[in-house]
Amino acid sequence: MDLMRMSERDYWAEVAKRPAMFLGRTTLTGLEGYLFGYDAHAHRHGGLGLDGWTDWLVARMGRECNHGWNGKVRHLALGDKWESWELPADQEQQVIKVLFDLLDEFLAEREMKGTRTR
Repeated sequence: MDLMRMSERDYWAEVAKRPAMFLGRTTLTGLEGYLFGYDAHAHRHGGLGLDGWTDWLVARMGRECNHGWNGKVRHLALGDKWESWELPADQEQQVIKVLFDLLDEFLAEREMKGTRTR
């Protein structure tokens, strides 16, 4: 497994399989922080990072909200069950799963469009 040569979609599939290998302890806030850092690093080095991710999530939701992408993911994962940023363990695991699923769908669509570099 050569993480440096694989596509973004393949990279995130590997992270989804073994999040603790990349994050240490697997928590939603840790994963969100990792994604924020990934995005910032990609932009610093000429990559796309998560460009288009927030707009894509808004389209999936069918409406805008006042939250950043991490709140939008919670809305998509939990709907009306989302009441607080502090989630019970079962809801946190559900959001993590949905986050990886949404990210894979987003990256698959971006790959199909042929958008790979800035």
